Amino acid sequence: MYRAPLKDLMFALTEVVDAPSLAQMPRFAEFSTDLAESVLNEAGRFASEVLDPLNKIGDREGARLTPQGVRCASGFVEAYRQYVEGGWTQLAVSVEHGGQGMPLALGTAAEEISCGANTAFILCPLLARGAIEAIAAVGSAELRERYLPKLVSGEWTGTMNLTEPQAGSDLAALRTRAVREGDHYRIIGQKIFITYGDHDMAANIVHLVLARIDGAPPGTKGISMFIVPKRLLRADGTPGELNDVRVASIEHKLGIHGSPTCVMAYGDQGGAIGYLVGEPNRGLEYMFIMMNSARLGVGIQGVGMGERALQAAVEWARTRVQGRLAGGPDPAPVPIIQHPDVRRMLLGMKATVESLRAIALYTAVQLDRARGANDAKTRAAALARGELLIPIVKGWSTEQGIEVASTGVQVHGGMGYIEETGAAQILRDVRITAIYEGTTAIQANDLLGRKLARDGGAAMSALLAEIDSEMRAVDGRNATVRHVSAAVLDAAELLRTATTQLLQQYQASVPAALAVAVPYLKLTGCVTGGWLAARAAARAAARLAAGGGDTEFLRGKLQTARFYADQLLPQARGWAEVCRGGAASVTEALPELL
Repeated sequence: MYRAPLKDLMFALTEVVDAPSLAQMPRFAEFSTDLAESVLNEAGRFASEVLDPLNKIGDREGARLTPQGVRCASGFVEAYRQYVEGGWTQLAVSVEHGGQGMPLALGTAAEEISCGANTAFILCPLLARGAIEAIAAVGSAELRERYLPKLVSGEWTGTMNLTEPQAGSDLAALRTRAVREGDHYRIIGQKIFITYGDHDMAANIVHLVLARIDGAPPGTKGISMFIVPKRLLRADGTPGELNDVRVASIEHKLGIHGSPTCVMAYGDQGGAIGYLVGEPNRGLEYMFIMMNSARLGVGIQGVGMGERALQAAVEWARTRVQGRLAGGPDPAPVPIIQHPDVRRMLLGMKATVESLRAIALYTAVQLDRARGANDAKTRAAALARGELLIPIVKGWSTEQGIEVASTGVQVHGGMGYIEETGAAQILRDVRITAIYEGTTAIQANDLLGRKLARDGGAAMSALLAEIDSEMRAVDGRNATVRHVSAAVLDAAELLRTATTQLLQQYQASVPAALAVAVPYLKLTGCVTGGWLAARAAARAAARLAAGGGDTEFLRGKLQTARFYADQLLPQARGWAEVCRGGAASVTEALPELL
């Protein structure tokens, strides 16, 4: 059974990423620590009572395609009704657009809880949130008026339609057509891998579709974005007749069975009616608004499922009795948590999940500051930091979430490979996260080509300068804090050198730089996680010294930070070495010899 990690979420928000400071901004004046705690407590209750019991049901039953459309697994429709009535779709949406106006950081924390409880379910509102952001940012006043209120309330849901069978991640190869017809367009084409492309949980579905207006330039410069509703709206704004959109099939997948992944056919009867969003030929630019929102959300899936795997592994290790303690005098078998290697695995899972959580929440706080800070300079710096870290949250958190889930299976031993323990489902469900919304390589290419190259590494240099300054200024009275801070300083220097080398390599040979882009992303994630683990250790040590707080919890923070420094952070040296000299073995390799 999944339990929301409320204590660690609140510690991360208040002590590690300084979310309470957001309340000083007029935009978030209603936000407070007490409010955050209340919201997360309720999110935890909803997750454990409503979402978690449906997790196995969704996996076992899956979604079904019927003549009446896609039907979700038992309990999903009722759970979604309760989710909407609870106001969860509105939490981090601005008041201007009908939301509650809470910080993205709080929404991210609540979303992690839902992902841990039932990722297949939460994918639906997660994508709708991205559609809200895109329409709010670039949609016309008419489109915002007609579609945003119902999306924000959760009465309608949204989807992202990019990929086509012949294109995959190469969006320049998109063929879906858009033919002008009066004040709208006729959309003709096929899209694949559309999460919640159809379902029976909401009265209407608002598809955001990338297509080419006839005569548009080739490549990505000729792509436009359209709203294509499942049901066309009547004059009073209510859903009416079905649009020319159908589900051709739903995919049979490794995991997240409760989430329907659809092949969508547009225009079988002459063309689905669609409405241009923003200006023609800027669709990919606009879709990145939704995509960046989704990338943060997918990173959170890695964190949430990693937390679920950790909880299951700890519970199993505490109760599974097997083998005598090596080197001990007692021949009696002990709970496997007593065995050194099991402890090593559990410490690795815990240290990883807590660092991933901190990175995601820290990134969300930066994006909140970019929206709410009082001066332009602060907003610009926060936006640069948040955008720099988005590919880390998406790429690193999902890769590590998969690793944590795999380790969870290992802790369970043979029973981890058997479906009844649930460990296998977590691994099956989390595996997709490093693929959809852009593979890890796409995230690494974004980090290198869009984030580092555009400013010559200025945003990364600012981050490293802050890490260096903070680690040198820590209170050194606690031995663990001193040890971890010193390890982070060493690792940060490796990242600084790798950044300089990679920028030079990018100027000399883009293929050579891209050959080591993923190791560079992993290096960045490892060092950033170590920095925030060190910060958490420093805060925990200060509270322990002051004699306040939950002593066991705070000691646990020091324990995991020490493990991170000793067994996880040393990996940075290996990735730095790959960044320095690993490109040629890729670029000079002959494909025919593979």
